[in-house]
Amino acid sequence: MALALTGLLTWPVRALAIRIGAMDRPNLERKTQKEPVPYLGGVSIALAVTILTYAGVIASDFTTTNFPLASYVLIPALIMGLMGLVDDLRGLPALPRLVFQTLVALGVAIVLVKTDTVGEAFGDSILNHALTVLWIVGICNSINFFDNLDGGAAGTVAVVALGIFYIAYNGGQESISALAIVTAGATLGFLIWNKQPAKIYMGDAGALFLGVVISVLTIRVNPGINPSWKSLALMPILLAVPILDTTVAVTSRLYRGLTPFNGGKDHLSHRLVRKGATHKTAAILLWAGSALFALLAIGIYNYPANIGTLLVYLSGVIWVGALITFLRIPSED
Repeated sequence: MALALTGLLTWPVRALAIRIGAMDRPNLERKTQKEPVPYLGGVSIALAVTILTYAGVIASDFTTTNFPLASYVLIPALIMGLMGLVDDLRGLPALPRLVFQTLVALGVAIVLVKTDTVGEAFGDSILNHALTVLWIVGICNSINFFDNLDGGAAGTVAVVALGIFYIAYNGGQESISALAIVTAGATLGFLIWNKQPAKIYMGDAGALFLGVVISVLTIRVNPGINPSWKSLALMPILLAVPILDTTVAVTSRLYRGLTPFNGGKDHLSHRLVRKGATHKTAAILLWAGSALFALLAIGIYNYPANIGTLLVYLSGVIWVGALITFLRIPSED
């Protein structure tokens, strides 16, 4: 239903974006498209996820427990997406965006810690709040940075959401698994329009909305693996590719004396294209990388003892190896 609804909603949203002139124009050197592309696709994703999640809650078990559980994710995600929409339409400076993201993340952290809905919490409350804020802000910006290639971010978020769904569903965490599968369906429905050549982009509205949803789901899911560090390791492993993309871009810009907040052609996708991959092939490679890390995370979840430990180390080795490899590719043409 999420796939179908997002696919249907994207058509009128695209028409509206064209009508009001909400277009991403190839007027900067870092732009890769040749023609203007509307970029309000995130509205259709947010609408589909919100409508179907609340409809599912109402239809299945509308209680004072389940309704807040959905709202703890969706309300801050919608607020963050609204800020992204303003940024899409009018443009916002980097510092106000970061301050706003931090305030929203702090509100989410307070609610999650107070309601004891953090999957793997630390004993120190201040540490829980601080790490939750850092994780939410970091993942929001990682997915926003990662949205630089037709279909790249949408396909990767779908893979991550499916990984979260598997772990949450097998652990009996129904609300988390339900929202994860709805998010996967919505991003796949949007991918119909967003794959190469993209007819619409998700924009900051979609990237930031998905960033909150994915980051909060990873905080709330509890794999139940002992020792707890293996449970904690699953979340960055699931999001290894977006984190890698942000690390490569930020490291490259700082090394060249540039601000990390400005765009550039130094992301994973740009480097893959620079090495000869087509845009379509680059997207498939990024999806495949995300699928590999998702399978490693699932392997750790299913075999947490000796094999799980080896898989955690293997994930780290692969990630560091990929980081070194991509950093060795020139950051600009």
